[in-house]
Amino acid sequence: MPTDACQFFHECEACKAVLRPMAGDCCVFCSYGSVKCPPVQMQRRCSSCSA
Repeated sequence: MPTDACQFFHECEACKAVLRPMAGDCCVFCSYGSVKCPPVQMQRRCSSCSA
């Protein structure tokens, strides 16, 4: 994952469901990952979102 952008959508390879961030999160990594996305970890905004 790039350190200056977020991934808003993710398609599950197994079931093909498309995951989207939960309300208040900037990306799928912040909603479903075990750690926040790199921009949030580095306390800066994502270039691809308004988080």
